[in-house]
Amino acid sequence: MPSHPFRIREIAAQAGLSEATVDRVLNGRGGVRESTVREVRSAVADLERQRDQVRLAGRTFLIDVVMQAPARFTGAVRAALEAELALLRPAVIRARFHFSQTGHFRETGPPGGLIETLESISRRSTQGIVLKAPDTGEVNEAVARLAGRGIPVVTLVTDLPRSPRTAYVGIDNRAAGATAAYLVSQWLGRRPGAVLVTLSRSFFRGEEEREMGFRSALRSMKPNRRVIDVTDTDGLDATIRGLVLKALKTPGGEAAVPAVYSIGGGNAAILAAFADAGRPAPLLFAHDLDEDNIRLLRGGHLAAVLHHDLRLDMRRAAQVIMSARNGLPPFPVTPSAIQVVTPFNLP
Repeated sequence: MPSHPFRIREIAAQAGLSEATVDRVLNGRGGVRESTVREVRSAVADLERQRDQVRLAGRTFLIDVVMQAPARFTGAVRAALEAELALLRPAVIRARFHFSQTGHFRETGPPGGLIETLESISRRSTQGIVLKAPDTGEVNEAVARLAGRGIPVVTLVTDLPRSPRTAYVGIDNRAAGATAAYLVSQWLGRRPGAVLVTLSRSFFRGEEEREMGFRSALRSMKPNRRVIDVTDTDGLDATIRGLVLKALKTPGGEAAVPAVYSIGGGNAAILAAFADAGRPAPLLFAHDLDEDNIRLLRGGHLAAVLHHDLRLDMRRAAQVIMSARNGLPPFPVTPSAIQVVTPFNLP
């Protein structure tokens, strides 16, 4: 492995491995699984990014971020948290990241791998977990086991209200969906046609609440519009493109689909599917200022993005964990503000 300034003890704590195992990996001795080598490399990379924070004096809080999400969103979360680390002084926050695309568990399919990751973390030294996961019985039971072991869990973006999680950090998803319905109605006016709504997975509660808020608000607006659902895309571009194209080419389908509310992401793929179907580009309303959406906004391909301050969310998540560990006094966590971003007010 490349040289680095970190002690074996620091790398072992970051990776959640024994010092002997880390020493074996660093010195290229055999008898170590390739997955363990990847964990050590990932730990060193994390410490490199967080070097200034690691050197700070003060109490250290080691937190784990576990997410089942596409790379475009997990990358935005990592960048947001690491940008906030130095602002949380005098405490030292060190983070380990467990994302589906890094091999810990799959973006799609049952949450077994995610639960194994949570169980593994619970056996390591951790002060708390930031979690984006589907709202299933298995996941709720895993969070209950963590709570029973005194490990605080903060849900991010999508909640697990049936679990004993410590707090939810993110927007009011029903309100976000209703806001999207208002924008669609105002942008389209009396123009006829249906609205296509895309979701990643219906068992992500945040997405489900956005859809419910959207449908409820849209029913109160004129003219009445049919909603075409495209679900189970997992936020993956190839899947989204195929399913949207199929919906647009369904025999007897809607003649006009002038607008799309993209709950699950993959917006470049949605636009490509409309082009594949020979349809005019829709008014497209989306969530989050990730790299893809910033590019699409600048190009005039998105009508508006419903955004919230992800850096503030990550700061709050860290503060909730610090509070649960008696590092801060208790404080109320309120929903993040919903910001409507267009090509003309892009930050």
